[in-house]
This record gives sequence, structure tokens and C-alpha cells, in this order.
Amino acid sequence: MHELSRQDARRVAVRAQLLDAHRPTDLMAVVRHLTVVQAEPTNAVAPSADLVLWSRLGSAYDPAELRDAVAEQRLVELWGFYRPVEDLTLFRAEMAAWPGSGTLRDWEVARAAWVEANDACRRDVLERLRADGPLPTRELPDTCEVSWRSSGWNNDRNLRMLLQQMVSRGEVALVGRQRRDLLWDLAERVYPDEPWPDEQEARRLRDERRLRALGIARATLPEPPDERHDVGETGEPAVVDGVRGRWRVDPALLEGPFAGRAALLSPLDRLVKDRKRLEELFEFDYQLEMYKPAAKRRWGYYALPVLYGDRLVGKLDATADRAEGELRVAAVHEDEPFDTATHDAVLAEVHELARWLGLEPVLPAGWRA
Repeated sequence: MHELSRQDARRVAVRAQLLDAHRPTDLMAVVRHLTVVQAEPTNAVAPSADLVLWSRLGSAYDPAELRDAVAEQRLVELWGFYRPVEDLTLFRAEMAAWPGSGTLRDWEVARAAWVEANDACRRDVLERLRADGPLPTRELPDTCEVSWRSSGWNNDRNLRMLLQQMVSRGEVALVGRQRRDLLWDLAERVYPDEPWPDEQEARRLRDERRLRALGIARATLPEPPDERHDVGETGEPAVVDGVRGRWRVDPALLEGPFAGRAALLSPLDRLVKDRKRLEELFEFDYQLEMYKPAAKRRWGYYALPVLYGDRLVGKLDATADRAEGELRVAAVHEDEPFDTATHDAVLAEVHELARWLGLEPVLPAGWRA
């Protein structure tokens, strides 16, 4: 049982996320290590995936590298995340067992019945892709006979929801985007043509990769709507001083000295995405406020968490005004007043962000040095 301080745990997490002073240099190596990069397109500063990669690779990173990796299918988008194409084999057993293994939950039964009711449309989509794919959503046939019913914004979005189920079944794959439209092809043309492990072994391998990327995590957590944050029984057990419960840690990340740096993070960065871990280990209060009314925001529409060393020290309320050629920083919210070293390091990172974006920084009073 490893006995860790909060600082120990934070340093493990920062090192695991490639956010310490030892910057990587290769895009594919970064994504393979992180396992996933969220493909959320909001462009208030830059798309989240580009911010995540810039935070690791620095301003040598060119967003065209990511687009090329997707176009060449070295990276494939699955369930909202870019993943190395070779990792898709770790999901094939679950896809083959769709809608689930063992006793099905009510919603799984209902989903399977809905797809069966629209089987003719599913076959129409497969036939069209086989003949002409890849194709954008707007060019696929919507011949669904039974509508998708939801209390949310997906109500009656039949083709969209059918395509999601066909992804989960391993029949189609998302292979790119044409502006706001999604581009689809047959999964058999995209996924590796090789044997895949069974569900239990695939889950174990995914847990191992996830712990390597997170460094420290809970063994089990409630199932999230997107990518998991727990790691099963992989790694070694640990306790963190001042935090209840037990953790799993990658022991390789406990070794050696720690050297940190300043970094500006996407609101969807993996370091901050698990809000419970964020509070427990970093004691950092943060929410993405883009869905809140402006009057109720504390830090800004798309405030970037600010990392310095092994601490998250504030939030940067910034907007890229490309029409005016400016990176406008409305505020730097300091959780505690920055000392000179923190101020200078964060200021340098703001200037570097502006340079990478090709914009002029416009800073609030006190941040213009």
C-alpha cells in the first residue's frame, strides 16, 4: 500500500498527463499515451483537442497534424474522442455483443427494439456506404419508420441516433468532418483487420492504458456519459493523506524528481475532467460555464484552468477574436494571489498561446508586463 501526500498524488497525475517540464515532441506518441483526446469543436479559444495537444507539445504543434492523422485514419473518432486506430480492437468484443452482455438493462432492451424496428433503414445506410462511402450524414438515407423519442434535443433525430447505434454495433465508423457535418464509412474499411480480445481482457487492457494516462485514479466510479475515469484493479493500491478511500496508482510514476511548468488547459483536459478527483487531489473548484447564463458565470464562458507546477492555481478567461486579430484576456482569476514566479510563468504562457494562435494578446491591467 503506497502512502501518498496530496502533493505526491498531484505530481503523479501531472507527470502521467505529460504536463511536467519534460515536453513530448510527437503527436501520435502523445495521443497513444493519453489514449483519448476529446473531439469537442467549441472554438472560443481553439478546439479542445488542439488545446490539449498544444499544452503538451508547445507551439511547434500544428493543428493540421491532427487533421492529417484523422484523414489518414491513424486516429479515429469513437464516441466523441480521437483514439489511435489500433486501440479500436479493444472495443470490438463489446460491439459484437451489442446491446450488451448478460442481463440487459431496460434501456438496452428498448434500444435494441428500436434498431430492429428500423432495420430497413439500417440496411439502406450500409448499402449506400458500401457503394459510395465515405459520405456525410446529409447524403445518407433516412428511411426510419419509428421515430426516436427523447425528452431532450435528440427527439426525432432518427438518422443521427441510428448511426450512433450502428457505431456501437461496430457497423459504421466516423471518419472525419465536413465543416459541421459528420463523415461516415463502413467500420470494416477503418478498423484493424485482426483478432480482438474478449470483453474481459479488453477491459483489463483499457484499464491499464487509462491508469498509465491518469497516474492515479479510483478503482471504481459511477459510469460517466462518455469516457471512464476509473481503472479497476490495475496498478497498485494507495492511500492519499487527507482523502478518504483507496486509490490505484502507477508505481513507475512515483520514481524520480519532479520538475513542473506553467500550462493553460482546455476545460475538457483529462487532468481536470474528473471533477471529483480534481477536488480531492488538487482542491480546485472548477466548472465549464459555457452552458450557464452570462450573469451566473464566475470565471467566464470558456475559462482555461491554469497549472503551475503540481498545483492548479487559477482560471484564464480568454477569447480569440480572429476578426480583430486579438486574444482578449478578460481576467486572470487567481485562486490565491500569484507570487512573482507564478505570475511571470503564467504571463509567458499567455503570450505563447497568443503567438501560437497568430493573435495579439490584449491583457487586463496588471498583466501587461
